[in-house]
Amino acid sequence: MDIILFIPGFIILLKSADWLVDGAGNIARHRGISELVVGLTIVAFGTSLPELVVNLVSVSTGNTQIAIGNIFGSNVANVLLILGVAALFAPLKVASSTIKSEIPFSILAALLVGFLANAHLFQESSGLLLSRIDGAILLFFFTLFLLYVIQMSKDQNDSPGTINTEESLNLRKQYLLVGIGIVGLFLGGKFTVDGAVAIADWIGLSKSFVGLTVIAVGTSLPELIRPSSD
Repeated sequence: MDIILFIPGFIILLKSADWLVDGAGNIARHRGISELVVGLTIVAFGTSLPELVVNLVSVSTGNTQIAIGNIFGSNVANVLLILGVAALFAPLKVASSTIKSEIPFSILAALLVGFLANAHLFQESSGLLLSRIDGAILLFFFTLFLLYVIQMSKDQNDSPGTINTEESLNLRKQYLLVGIGIVGLFLGGKFTVDGAVAIADWIGLSKSFVGLTVIAVGTSLPELIRPSSD
């Protein structure tokens, strides 16, 4: 049954993230938040919700190998697969701020994870791991990134986004989309993780391999699709 629910779970997971981002984005625009801020926060973080939900479910059920595989596999898919496919359709302009700030910050994030994991080699530990303290350190640097995004949005002179009359009248629908998206994310995440574990056991593959490949590529699909619709 878990194997049967894997593909429907994936579809629910991705579609729920899409609904949540659409609803939250429309609500934000209705409140007068600029398009830049919506893109840098709601859309950017919303497309990462599948990875977050899958990892939370994986960790809560003790399948940490899927969580780790999903994170690193998704990063590779985002940089190589998503950018590669997008560049095939049209040249991608890279802003100077991206070269000076975002790319170095991304490299720093990857190096930081590697350092924190390997730091336990010099301690009395049964193996490599990321502790709660390591998690707090990662969240601290993520907070710094958020502060950078906020400052960058203040430096831009974008006018607040607009929402058309139909969307304004259907504001309740946007809240409903957000609610359905949140519920669907957790249901889809559970079905996806349970199915991945069942598939790994059935085929005889490691959970890390499933996380690095099928789940990583699948949860990266919103990044491939979203730029064309926002």
